[in-house]
Amino acid sequence: TLGSGRYRRERVLGEGGMASVYLARDVELDRLVALKLLAGRLDDEAAFRERFLREARLAARLLHPNIVQVFDVGEDEGRPYIVMEFVEGETLAKLLARRRALPAAEAVELALQVCAGLEHAHEHGLVHRDVKPANLLVRADGVVKIADFGIAHAAESTRLTQVGTVLGTAAYLSPEQAAGEPVSAKADLYSLGAVLYETLTGRVPYEPTSLAELPLLQQRGPTSLRELEPAVPPGIEEAVMRCLARNPDYRPGSAAELAGGLAAAAPDARTKPLPVPAAPGRTRRFGRTRRPPPLAGLVAGGLLVAVLLALGGWSLAGGGGHRQLRQKSTIAAPPRGESGAQEAANLRDWLRANSR
Repeated sequence: TLGSGRYRRERVLGEGGMASVYLARDVELDRLVALKLLAGRLDDEAAFRERFLREARLAARLLHPNIVQVFDVGEDEGRPYIVMEFVEGETLAKLLARRRALPAAEAVELALQVCAGLEHAHEHGLVHRDVKPANLLVRADGVVKIADFGIAHAAESTRLTQVGTVLGTAAYLSPEQAAGEPVSAKADLYSLGAVLYETLTGRVPYEPTSLAELPLLQQRGPTSLRELEPAVPPGIEEAVMRCLARNPDYRPGSAAELAGGLAAAAPDARTKPLPVPAAPGRTRRFGRTRRPPPLAGLVAGGLLVAVLLALGGWSLAGGGGHRQLRQKSTIAAPPRGESGAQEAANLRDWLRANSR
């Protein structure tokens, strides 16, 4: 048991270089959970353990149907663990091992859900850094959940020092990530593009024999997606290849923008993409959106200027590209209203009264 006896391990679900995953029972809430326990040989890395726990606690704030929920984090005899939602299904890696590739419509259905989960995480300031088929869980009902938000960031520096471990995920690493440079949400979009490429063709974009070879392969660019799978619609190929751009500036602006491009190329998709956050009239910052003034106020203000100009009570004057409203005669202002709708109604009544 772990967590002072709260979590009772029942069986092993999977083992990897960084951690082991168990099916466990939360005896307090009487429910099954997935318990990930850090590998024993990393126990003495204090900095890693601190990073692991910090990132896991941040991931616990994410609540989204396409993200595996983190319930609890802690340490047991010096070994950090993370308690997560137990998802009954299989990883996309196992699904592709069984089916090799998926039809475009099915691949887009999965990708739209991943986009939704990533957009939610990015809006909360979290970058996954390890989006790959093994971290995408597919339930029997088709729902996709992104796993390991609590580990990816903390594990990155350690994993990159272990050549044998990193080669398994090198095909999904963005160029800036492989070079050890700072990464942004665009790194996750690159990785998702690599996942989509494999999901549609049965092949990863690159198959490096060493981490040092990866940048050389990325400079050449991957084989055209439709050259490997001609049945893929051109719009989907364009969206995937944009994600795989070496320069992050050439990739989609957000996961929501990528979802919009994929959905437009696959109109029969059941999953509806999120609206693109950076909509006209809104200034979007990472994790925060600044809204414009209420529409009713803008309409009322614009209507007032139009009315004044139409009645000849005001004229535009000025030079050098600078214009001012100059009053020509004095006309009583219309009565103000308590709402935008009332304001507009008052202006219409005022217009009829003063244009006779």
